[in-house]
Amino acid sequence: MSLKGPTPQQHDGTGLRVAIVHARWNSTVIEPLVSGAKAKLLTGKFDAVIAVGVLIKGETMHFEYISEAAVHGLMRVQLDTGVPVILGILTVLTEEQAKARAGIDGKGHNHGEDWGSAAVEMGVKRQEWAAGKIEG
Repeated sequence: MSLKGPTPQQHDGTGLRVAIVHARWNSTVIEPLVSGAKAKLLTGKFDAVIAVGVLIKGETMHFEYISEAAVHGLMRVQLDTGVPVILGILTVLTEEQAKARAGIDGKGHNHGEDWGSAAVEMGVKRQEWAAGKIEG
């Protein structure tokens, strides 16, 4: 067990179809995150969605407004559709923090890989739930 998160589990994502949507801002960081997520996924009609973005704190309240609205909006999509939505939005104070969380220049860890794994796990769980294999 880890203090930072659960122990990674292996899930067979064969046949899952996962959408990746991403922001166009901060493309230096976005591109490796999307690549990291793609490395863990298959494509198609969607069993899960990964929303990828990077918000870097500036001098105004814009950061707070956008991050809160994005989180609430993505939750609403998940609740309205029943499709798992993975929150792949980095909210950081500096460009260096964003790059580290994208694994750029061998620093830090590419969180896109984690988001890809989470999408597979949630897609599998969604299929199991629909098939009555999980009771709730």
